[in-house]
Amino acid sequence: MGFNSFRFILLFLPMLLAGWHFINKTGKHAVADVFLILMSLYFYYSFGLSFLLVLLVSLAVNYGLSALMEKMSGSGQKRALKVIGVLFNLALLFYFKYMGFFVDNINALTGAALTTRQILMPIGISFFTFGQISFIVDRARGDAPHYPLLQYMMYTVYFPKLIQGPIAFHKEMIDQFNDKSLRTYDADRMAKGIMSFIIGLAKKVILADTLSKIVVYGFKYTYYLDTITVIVVMLAYTFQIYLDFSGYCDMAGGVSLMLGFKLPTNFNSPYKAATAKELWQRWHMTLSRFFIKYVYIPLGGSRKGKIRTIINVIIVFVLSGLWHGAGWTYICWGMMQGLLVVWDNLGIVGVKESELHTAAVSGNNNKKAKYLLRQTPLLTIPRALGNALTFLMFVISLVFFGAQNMTYAFQMFKRLFFWTYPGFFYRTAENLEIAENYVFRQLFSQLGMDSAQIVVYMVTMIVLLMVSAIVMTRKNTQQIIEDTTFDKKTIAFLTVLFIWSFVSLSNVSTFIYFQF
Repeated sequence: MGFNSFRFILLFLPMLLAGWHFINKTGKHAVADVFLILMSLYFYYSFGLSFLLVLLVSLAVNYGLSALMEKMSGSGQKRALKVIGVLFNLALLFYFKYMGFFVDNINALTGAALTTRQILMPIGISFFTFGQISFIVDRARGDAPHYPLLQYMMYTVYFPKLIQGPIAFHKEMIDQFNDKSLRTYDADRMAKGIMSFIIGLAKKVILADTLSKIVVYGFKYTYYLDTITVIVVMLAYTFQIYLDFSGYCDMAGGVSLMLGFKLPTNFNSPYKAATAKELWQRWHMTLSRFFIKYVYIPLGGSRKGKIRTIINVIIVFVLSGLWHGAGWTYICWGMMQGLLVVWDNLGIVGVKESELHTAAVSGNNNKKAKYLLRQTPLLTIPRALGNALTFLMFVISLVFFGAQNMTYAFQMFKRLFFWTYPGFFYRTAENLEIAENYVFRQLFSQLGMDSAQIVVYMVTMIVLLMVSAIVMTRKNTQQIIEDTTFDKKTIAFLTVLFIWSFVSLSNVSTFIYFQF
């Protein structure tokens, strides 16, 4: 039961909102908490009972360790429990997500014939496991109290963030849960929540799912693609993955706002970034801050010299790649992103209006620019050029992210960088058979023209240009919502957008990041 399903929109969400706001209106906040916990557990149960059991075991073990920390006064004992907690969470993640990858590589290296039974990975395990790790580490540091059970359960199983993030820290959510003023129905919050949900739904079912028709076909038939087709497939994938993931986050944030709570922002127009570092300050922001707080800073951050800084950055991005998936393609993707960030940190090329440029102009007095390994760049380029280069390198890196395996990835690179044109674009673009094509086909037919191939090319280019214009020029969803006045025109537009999206749900698809 994903957010983009009839069952969620027509049954689950109305029942949830009605029950939540009615119970809170009576002042029975503890009952409302139990109601929200049960609804969240049911939501996760809809993906499978075994998944729910894994979630409950994870919750029970981590809460139990927190309770033990409460009884211990020695810092050494708490550190020991922290190690146990982190190892438990990582072991859980390793078993369900990486066991098969690990065994396959052992077999390849040693020639062994080890086998594992088919392990079904619980949806969203990477997200709720990282949330648990952040809590256990903060408990050991003394940065988190031993919360009452209901509060901790609400934080852990809160369904808007449960299966695909964002990765919310305990304090930022539990503080909101404890704020009684947020339990009062607020029409403005509800309107903004509905708008965020509709925008996210449209991103997913109208744009991302349309582009996926090209993407799925392109990555399946990599060996047959020509250079132009590879470019089109990669552009489609670049926009699809952003629209799919940010669309989910918009929907999650919208549902949360309807309940009265605000989730942390996970995307801030990442394709407007002018450097790789800036891109990672805008893309999957909650994952970036998790790695900075719990990996990069404990490793020494940028405090232990240039070489150590470079190593720490590479470690963080390799782990980020591995977090996204159990495969060498994801590791290579993470490594490439890490090297791009290291290149930014070297400060050889600066981009106007970026941190490096600001630091150079201000004499490097900006505290945010301490990561720089060079005070002044050898070359400074316009922001527009930096934006184009950053976007290009991200598109290229996604070859690793989307390829079935390393062999397919190298084949995609070969097709991309060594010009070929066997004419496979038409077959690939033909998969973009959307209802709007009918109008164009009829128009060309009336003009007495052979319409098939012309329409396919035309519609494909129109879709790509339209999506590019939306993603690269529009404000992000949070900015749009804050700047919106809910007048008649806005309401009419949102109504049409929702109906269009709702009708498109007949071809319901899963979100890309469900697998992570």
